[in-house]
Amino acid sequence: MAASGRNWLVVAAIAVVAVAGWYTWKNAQGDSLPPGIATGNGRIEAVEIDVASKMAGRIEEIQVNEGDLVSAGQPLARLETRQLQASLRQAEAELKRARIGVDTANILVEQRQAEKRSTEASLAQAKAVEEAANRQFLRSQQLRETDAVSLQVLDAHRADALGAAAAVSAAEAALAASNAAINSAKASVINAEAAVEAAEATIDSIKVQIDDSTLVAPRDGRVQYLVAREGEIVAAGGRIINLADLSDVYMSIFLPTEQAGRIAIGTPARIVLDAAPDLAVPATISYVADVAQFTPKTVETEIERQKLMFRIRAQIDKDLLLDHIEYVKTGLPGVTYVKVDPNAEFPAEIESKLAQQ
Repeated sequence: MAASGRNWLVVAAIAVVAVAGWYTWKNAQGDSLPPGIATGNGRIEAVEIDVASKMAGRIEEIQVNEGDLVSAGQPLARLETRQLQASLRQAEAELKRARIGVDTANILVEQRQAEKRSTEASLAQAKAVEEAANRQFLRSQQLRETDAVSLQVLDAHRADALGAAAAVSAAEAALAASNAAINSAKASVINAEAAVEAAEATIDSIKVQIDDSTLVAPRDGRVQYLVAREGEIVAAGGRIINLADLSDVYMSIFLPTEQAGRIAIGTPARIVLDAAPDLAVPATISYVADVAQFTPKTVETEIERQKLMFRIRAQIDKDLLLDHIEYVKTGLPGVTYVKVDPNAEFPAEIESKLAQQ
């Protein structure tokens, strides 16, 4: 029992020494950095994209797995489209009906135009009869003055002239009706053509929905995780797949005011990952926050203001990422080294590990 206790004390002492040694090594590392170089811990991050459905529906197929590399435009998942296909067939039938309506309306216009031509001929004939009747009535009036014709004949010729005038009026009314019928038939053509356009628009809309039922990758990337699975029903806007854009990868670190204020956009940086300590990844500063993320309870003094921490983003070169795309992973912890003095030099042990394209 006593021996066991002594062993426990030895283990505890070794642990204390190990922890103290680790802190000593870390402090030595920090102290060994040349002036003008700042460091911060962070994790590799990438721009994440949620691939979501534009409409509600049941997921029929998911065509990728978590971890797959995908290209822009590549199909990722497909929603069930049976109802849309039925709606498409109905809309196509409506389009056929509308086109038949256009043909029927055009035929009706031709019929009304033929009727107009017949009415115009009848009007011309009525005017000729009226002209002849008026001439006959005029002669009868002249002859009546010399008693060459009887009053009965004069009355008959007057009636003929009035009848001919009435026939002309009737023919003119028929012509006006024909014109109105033609205009109505032409309006029917316009309505039928509008029905065709409406049916075509409905078909186009349904086809767009069918196309949208296939979700494609908006850009190159890696499938991070599947939010939904086959057979599940998603609402409009429901997320299905999460992608990481591996061409837009960075590490965010936090630096105090004094250091963050001296860093310019485009400043060179180096990233060393815990998983690959023998490799330094070149990067540049692409973002410096304009608002402190870490704020003490009070910032009344200059010393307290120096405690404010600002987020800094070190962006990895896109071409380098694409050359090593299969090794790019998000979430890996590491350290970013950044110049706060443009004339400073990175430590030789870091530059000697610099990754090349």
